[in-house]
Amino acid sequence: MVGIVGYGSHIPRYRIRVEEIAKVWGADAPSYKKGLGLNEKSVPAPDEDCATLAVNASRNALRRANIDPKQIGAVYVGSESHPYAVKPTGTIVSEALGACPFVHTADLEFACKAGTEGMFIALHLVKSGVVQYALAVGADTSQGAPGDALEFSAAAGAAAFIMGSKNLAAELLDTHCYMTDTPDFWRREHAYYPEHGGRFTGKPAYEKHLFSATAGMLEKAKLKPEDISYVIFHQPNGKFPVNAAQKLGFKEPQYKLGLLCPTLGNTYSGSSPMGLAATLDAAEADRLILLVSYGSGAGSDAFIFRTTEKLLEIRDMAPKTRKQLDEHKQYIEYGTYAKFRRKILRAE
Repeated sequence: MVGIVGYGSHIPRYRIRVEEIAKVWGADAPSYKKGLGLNEKSVPAPDEDCATLAVNASRNALRRANIDPKQIGAVYVGSESHPYAVKPTGTIVSEALGACPFVHTADLEFACKAGTEGMFIALHLVKSGVVQYALAVGADTSQGAPGDALEFSAAAGAAAFIMGSKNLAAELLDTHCYMTDTPDFWRREHAYYPEHGGRFTGKPAYEKHLFSATAGMLEKAKLKPEDISYVIFHQPNGKFPVNAAQKLGFKEPQYKLGLLCPTLGNTYSGSSPMGLAATLDAAEADRLILLVSYGSGAGSDAFIFRTTEKLLEIRDMAPKTRKQLDEHKQYIEYGTYAKFRRKILRAE
């Protein structure tokens, strides 16, 4: 048996409301809020980058796992916003945790599914016996060009998971993947902001891959939607995952625990992993959790976990995701937001 032995998340304290962004660009805030299912989003401080978020989330995961960091044999950080083009984020995280020097590290990038990409690798490395424990992190300080629809949702946050084979908080039942070459969202070398295919990012991209991965995972595990207690989908906005869940036969009680986007925004590589962290914070023991990510370009990773009694013992050992999201937040104006993100200076 392999699965999650520790997990953690980190959310910056700063927030900006949809109304504040809309006011600057002369946009209709109610339309954006309704269309995106989004009210506000997190904003990283000037000294918060992908590495900072990843380290903080990983330290929380380490608290819950309660293991010696030297036992971690692999560290994978998935992100679209690594602070260096040539210099790994993984070594920063490994050194900060005290996992160095006998650790394998790698930085991953697959749009918004780089976090679950790391989880997939970490789980199967442990399962194969190559390492005793492996850490996977999804972290982003997401980019959205000034005035673009992405600016309303591109947010910041991270989730980290330590995988092992003992004292499991959530046991892995199985995994499944679905990939195609679908160019719905991209950012070229040296470009600061990504571009996207507008409505093409919906049915041909997000729904096709997420639906196919979900159906394949359920068929592989011989399960039906009603057998799943909690479901988490990638959250590019507040509407896509809700519509997807309903179309696939899931009900609100199954997806509401992990739905963070309405007040968090889209944390890209951290999106579905953070939803999983929030679900683990409140899930009952002996329940099935379905996690399905989505990354543009395009593909989905699917996982089914079964929670254990151990989860109830460890989840109060570190800050919970909803608590970070709902408490101690500080709202900022667009000018401060632009200064934090250097948007005006670096707009293209």
